Amino acid sequence: MSHIVLERLRRKFGDAILDTHSQHGNDTALVEPTKLSQIAEFLRDDRELQFDLPIDCTAVDYLGKRDVRFEVVYHLCSTKRRHRLRLKVQVTEADPSCPSLTAVWPGMNWHEREAWDLYGIRFTGHPNLKRVLMYEEFVGHPLRKDYPIDRRQPLIEMRPVAQVPTQKHPPAELLNKP
Repeated sequence: MSHIVLERLRRKFGDAILDTHSQHGNDTALVEPTKLSQIAEFLRDDRELQFDLPIDCTAVDYLGKRDVRFEVVYHLCSTKRRHRLRLKVQVTEADPSCPSLTAVWPGMNWHEREAWDLYGIRFTGHPNLKRVLMYEEFVGHPLRKDYPIDRRQPLIEMRPVAQVPTQKHPPAELLNKP
């Protein structure tokens, strides 16, 4: 059952599937960035695959170890067919960007924002690509291997704490009634 996903991808997309492998029941496909959105739509819509649960999106920085510095990694799952897939896209240091998959799986929104925030990878077509973990004035992307560990960040003014409305609880006598 493990090779069904990879075989269907190779058959449908040919040269756009740059590499595949399967280890311990985990299928992996390295894909051409220009075909990423089409491949994702196929994985979601194909009756034999039905990848309906995007697990996460992250990145890997291979600074000094590979010719292409970054890989964007999507982990996908089909709850109906019980398939899992790791979808990878290589991204260069000169142009660290790849297409956003939020149009295919809206749940990728936050995950792609996190990868942008921490690695500096831009997701073209993303509806709201802004920092999600670091503050807006933060300079750089802290999970890049060349990010200086002792870097000083710009000081910002203390922001007022948002007023959170307190929840009103029912009177104690109502809580004890049967």
